[in-house]
Amino acid sequence: MKNVAVLSFAMMLAACATVPEAQRTGRLFNDHLFAPASEPISVDAVFALSAAMKHYLNVTIADQLRAKGRQQGLIDALYRKDQLKLEYDSGITRNASQAFEARSGNCLSLVIMTAAFAKEAGLTVRYQKVLLDEVWSRGGGIYFSSGHVNLTLGKNDTGNRTLFEDRTPITIDFLPPDANRGPYLRPIGEETIVAMYMNNRAAESLLRGQLNDAYWWAREAIRQDPGFLSSYNTLGIVYRRHGDLQAAEQALALALEHEPGNSQFMSNLALVLSDQGRLAEANLLIHKLEQMNPHPPFHYFNLGISAMQVRDFHAAKALFAKEVERDPSYHEFHFWLGVAHFSLGEVKQASTHLTFAMDNSTTRNEHDLYAAKLDRIRSYLRQ
Repeated sequence: MKNVAVLSFAMMLAACATVPEAQRTGRLFNDHLFAPASEPISVDAVFALSAAMKHYLNVTIADQLRAKGRQQGLIDALYRKDQLKLEYDSGITRNASQAFEARSGNCLSLVIMTAAFAKEAGLTVRYQKVLLDEVWSRGGGIYFSSGHVNLTLGKNDTGNRTLFEDRTPITIDFLPPDANRGPYLRPIGEETIVAMYMNNRAAESLLRGQLNDAYWWAREAIRQDPGFLSSYNTLGIVYRRHGDLQAAEQALALALEHEPGNSQFMSNLALVLSDQGRLAEANLLIHKLEQMNPHPPFHYFNLGISAMQVRDFHAAKALFAKEVERDPSYHEFHFWLGVAHFSLGEVKQASTHLTFAMDNSTTRNEHDLYAAKLDRIRSYLRQ
C-alpha cells in the first residue's frame, strides 16, 4: 500500500444519519499541540459582504435588479460574461468578499459569494449536494476526492417592488451541463456549507505544509457541523503529519464508526495503524479495501508513471488510456497520455490530449504548464 493519504476535498461527503456526540467530538481536539493560526478563522467572515460588494449590489446593478427581478438580475450580473466576468479557479477556496475581489473562485467559493449577495438582496437561499461520482485529483502526496454543491434562489416577500419578479426558484450550478448527470440533489444546511469551506481551507493549508493552520481550520469545520465527517478525516491526516498518531487514530476511527464503508477513512486509518507498527490490524483494513475496490483511483495512472520511468511508452500509453476511460474529464490523465504519445512519436495524438488538458485545467498554473508543453509539440507539427 502506498504511503499516500486520502483527503476529502472541496465538497465531499454528505452528513451521515447519526452525528458524533459533542462530548466525543470535543475530545478529538488537542489545541496545546499547535501554534495559533496565522490568520483569523472567523465564521462571520465566510458570507460577509465587503463595502465594494454592497456598492455593486445597491448602486452598480440596482437598476438591473429592479428591471429583471432580483433573482434573474443578480444571476445575470454575476455570471454573464459581459458583466462581472468571474473565472473558475479550483486552486483556492475563497470566502464571499475574497471571491468578489479576485473575480474568481472554485465551485464552493462561487456558491458562498452568490449566497451572500442573494441574502443581502432579500432572496431565500437553499443549498444542495449534487450526487455525482466523486472526482479524484492529487497533489503534495495526497489524493483528493471532490464533490459538488449548488444553490437555489427563491423570492422572499420583502415588499420591494420591481418591474418584473419571478416567484419560481432558480437553481444555479457552476458546472457545465452533463448529459450523464441526473438531477440527483440532497438538501444541506448552511452549517454544512461553512464546514465544507473550513475543511477546504484545512486541506489547502496541508498542501502548503502549514500544519498549524490546517489543524485550526479542520477543528472549526467539526465545530460548525459535527455531521460533516470529511472534517474528521482531514483532522486525522493533520495529526498523522504532525506525528500525533494516537490522536490521528481517534479522529479517523470516529469517522469510520459513523460511516463504516468509507474507503477514504479506512485507507487513512490503515496508514496510521501501520505507522504505529500494528501491521496485522492495518493489513485487515488493506485487505478489505482491496476487496471493495481492487483498482482504486489512480491505480492505472501510477502504473503508467512507473512504465514511463523505465521508458516502456507503449505500456504507459495503454495504462493512461485506461484512466482516461474511467475519468474522461481529468486533465492530468490526458496530459500524461499526451506525453506517452509524444514519446512514441505520435505528435498529433499528443497535441490532441494536451489541448484537452489545457482546456480542462482548473488553475492558472496548470493551464500555463500545459500551454507551454503544447507550444513545444505544435512546433514539431510545424516542422
